[in-house]
Amino acid sequence: MIPPQEASARRREIEDKLKQEEETLSFIKDSLDKSDQLTKNMVSILSSFESRLMKLENSIIPVHKQTENLQRLQENVEKTLSCLDHVISYYHVASDTKKIIREGPTGRLEEYLGSMAKVQKAVEYFQDNSPDSPELNKVKLLFERGKESLESEFRSLMTRHSKVVSPVLILDLISGEDELEVQEEVSLEHLPEGVLQDVIRISRWLVEYGHNQDFMNVYYRIRSSMLDRSIKGLKEHFRKNSSSSGVPYSPAIPNKRKDTPTKKPVKRPGHEHDFRVKHLSEALNDKHGPLAGRDDMLDVETDAYIHCISAFVRLAQSEYQLLTDIIPEHHQKKTFNSLIQDALEGLMLEGENIGAAARKAIGRHDYSAVLTVFPILRHLKQTKPEFDQVLQGTAVSTKNKLPSLIITLENTGAKALEDFADNIKNDPDKEYNMPKDGTVHELTSNAILFLQQLLDFQETAGAMLASQETSSSATSYSSEFSKRLLSTYICKVLGNLQLNLLSKSKVYEDPALSAIFLHNNYNYILKSLEKSELIQLVAVTQKTAERSYREHIEQQIQTYQRSWLKVTDYIAEKNLPVFQPGVKLRDKERQVIKERFKGFNDGLEELCKIQKAWAIPDTEQRDKIRQAQKHIVKETYGAFLHRYSSVPFTKNPEKYIKYRVDQVGDMIDRLFDTSA
Repeated sequence: MIPPQEASARRREIEDKLKQEEETLSFIKDSLDKSDQLTKNMVSILSSFESRLMKLENSIIPVHKQTENLQRLQENVEKTLSCLDHVISYYHVASDTKKIIREGPTGRLEEYLGSMAKVQKAVEYFQDNSPDSPELNKVKLLFERGKESLESEFRSLMTRHSKVVSPVLILDLISGEDELEVQEEVSLEHLPEGVLQDVIRISRWLVEYGHNQDFMNVYYRIRSSMLDRSIKGLKEHFRKNSSSSGVPYSPAIPNKRKDTPTKKPVKRPGHEHDFRVKHLSEALNDKHGPLAGRDDMLDVETDAYIHCISAFVRLAQSEYQLLTDIIPEHHQKKTFNSLIQDALEGLMLEGENIGAAARKAIGRHDYSAVLTVFPILRHLKQTKPEFDQVLQGTAVSTKNKLPSLIITLENTGAKALEDFADNIKNDPDKEYNMPKDGTVHELTSNAILFLQQLLDFQETAGAMLASQETSSSATSYSSEFSKRLLSTYICKVLGNLQLNLLSKSKVYEDPALSAIFLHNNYNYILKSLEKSELIQLVAVTQKTAERSYREHIEQQIQTYQRSWLKVTDYIAEKNLPVFQPGVKLRDKERQVIKERFKGFNDGLEELCKIQKAWAIPDTEQRDKIRQAQKHIVKETYGAFLHRYSSVPFTKNPEKYIKYRVDQVGDMIDRLFDTSA
């Protein structure tokens, strides 16, 4: 059992806790009551606030809508005012811009174009909104006047600032192609940069707003004139500044000739005394009167034309570059085609005139003129790829001009070659033009010189000949085919020359002089072939040509040596009388010996007198023939003299034994020497 005291204490403790719990419960109830009261108060406040918000919303929304409408109205009013201001401004454009447009764009292009833009907009406005308005006519007239002023300014700028390119600058431009050293590229400034930009601005405005193409015609006419005058100025530069050799002055081309034949007389082997043989053009022209200086003039004209062709290509390229900045793309080719016509036509016409002059000269058998065709034709062919590139996109008739000229000149050159070969074969001059001393004939030197001229233009001459072939292989114009044709042609000329020389040699009554004539000509031909590349060209189709000429030369030497038989036959052992040593000669035997001495002496003197006037210009050949003849005659005469000098066939031996053996040799050494 629990003691009473502990039970009492336990009860008090429980009662105290219960009392505390009751107090806590009472506090919680009070708090809940307060919370309920607060909740009721908050609900009441919120309900009141909601009611007020609803009232506010019902009041504000109509005000907001009304304000929005007012703002829209205000914006509309502002826009209307702005539109009115804009519209009104169009009515003032004419008066605002009239002064600027009347004064023109010179010196203030930017401002002028700005005014033209305002007028353009005014025209568009009135056309769309008030087509019957008198203001439309005003701005239209103003616009047209402004457009005319821009066209006039375009023309003025192009006219005032377009300059002819100086000849020296053109030569600098085209000489850069041939310089081995790297140098700064020569550029052309056709228009100052500021002017160019103004021209570009005007052209773009005229195309975009002015709907005008007339300025393109103005452009091409002005630039066409500059191009044509530049090329003509270069040609005139050649004429005025050419030295006697036809070389124009240019800092870029010091003493430089381009694509022209080197017309220098070929020195003949040993022709110390052959003053009759002249330069090719001089010799051929002698038949038709004096043409002093004509050859140099041909050189100048040829050089000028060749340089003008190159100048056209370079200047046309430069013109096209300028044109692309100024002319609209879809009009560029057409404008360029028109721009180059005058200059191109002039060059083509000049080329045709050169061909026509050459054809006339060929008709007169003057073949020096054709030498102008070869360098020109070669240069045209070399330049053709650039020509084609420059003329790309131009009219077909424009593109065909150069090929047509090339064909014309090729036909002319081929005709000249053909006629020259025929003329060599049929040259009629025999008695009147034959060298009395049997030296090289003028025809031979001219023929060889002409063939040597062809060496500078082997490919061109071969192509000329190939162009006349009808076979399919000829159309290929291969280098090997052209070379064979040229070789065949040279062999033909040499063959014709040989036939003609044989015919001419018959003019001489003395077979020995005829032999000397043929010897000199054959020897000159052979030496000329060997000293140049002609021998290699001949060998392409005729391997034995060199050997054949040597045989001909030797044959003529032998023919010449037979002329001495009438001298040596007098003293030849086979024709001498036989007698016994120590036996007194009979009168008949003495007379025969006297006749032999007299016949030898007279024959020797006669031949030496005649043949001393003959000529063998080649020193080597002259010495060779002298030595051979001297050896034969001295040996025969020495034997004869040894046999009869001690024989008492006469009382006056000095009358018959006139020459010692060494004297006979000296006499033969003076043969073929007109100065002796």
